[in-house]
Amino acid sequence: MPQTVEVRFKGNRKGFFEWPDEADLLRVRDAVVVDADRGEDLGRISAVGETALKKCGTSCGGCSVGEAPSGDKAAVLRRASRDEVSRHEELRRSEEDVRRQVIERVRAHSLPMKVSDSEWQWDRKKLTVYFTAEKRVDFRNLVRDLAGLFRTRIELRQIGVRDEAARLSGVGRCGREYCCSTWLTELSPVNLGLAKDQHLSLNPSQISGGCGRLLCCLKYEHDFYVTARKRFPKEGKMLVTARGSEKVVAVDLFRERVFLRSEEGPRIVPLLQLKEEMEAVAAAAPAPSGAVAPVQPPPPPPMRPVTEPAASPAETPPSTPASAQDGATKPRRRRRGRRRRGGGPPGGSPPASEG
Repeated sequence: MPQTVEVRFKGNRKGFFEWPDEADLLRVRDAVVVDADRGEDLGRISAVGETALKKCGTSCGGCSVGEAPSGDKAAVLRRASRDEVSRHEELRRSEEDVRRQVIERVRAHSLPMKVSDSEWQWDRKKLTVYFTAEKRVDFRNLVRDLAGLFRTRIELRQIGVRDEAARLSGVGRCGREYCCSTWLTELSPVNLGLAKDQHLSLNPSQISGGCGRLLCCLKYEHDFYVTARKRFPKEGKMLVTARGSEKVVAVDLFRERVFLRSEEGPRIVPLLQLKEEMEAVAAAAPAPSGAVAPVQPPPPPPMRPVTEPAASPAETPPSTPASAQDGATKPRRRRRGRRRRGGGPPGGSPPASEG
């Protein structure tokens, strides 16, 4: 079975290759000549075996070299000899002069771009120029000019400021070389929320690296801060302790202390003691005075039969006929006309009496 190896080049550029010779396995830091784009390139092995396979499974898609046109991994051609290594070192020393010449050509064409680095392929069949720019640049005339100057194939590659810092390297605020230039090969995104969770100063000059972006190390301990802060009360919250109501001013995650403030004054309490005080106060606190237990209404009294005394005959009211009852319920309208008597004409005098 071929051996899978990870080979690194200048500027943390890497690729994954296969070594077919199973009898003579490669080791870390060995210089090898590999199959590159239209030629050969020289690099050093950084991982072999299972370690290289794990890295290839997670980040092989982002490699700039190390993949054959058919989709398979390219092969390691041979071990590099001393003469080949010496030639490689000479190319590295000459790349600074190449970068200066490229800068002069860029100024001649008045292009808004900053040339960061240049890299020769080991067989000098390709020259890669890395640059940074705020927006897209039309460098077609520059490519033709550089191809005529160096007599080789030219590739201009635009990179970000963090990739530029990784290629050029430098010394960080901690006094050590940049992490992205030494061991941090995968640049993950860093946002301002990481600094807020760690209660760091939001001053850009204090939390930014040499590239002008947020420090990569802000992400190293972020998971620890998030997990540890869940055990502490939130800042600004009011707590009921042995002294009464106290406000949480700040917390100390490393010493596990809580800064409280009340009417009696500020104090610093260990987290374990604070939890014990709160539990004791909660256990000894009586029921709140405003709370009234719900009172069930009493059940209604049982219904008792009421016996009325029998009425006497004198007190018994006379029975009313049905017509009278109807009249009582519906009164009749009186007729106001005068009744005629004796059959006389209406309105005449009464009849005379006989003598």
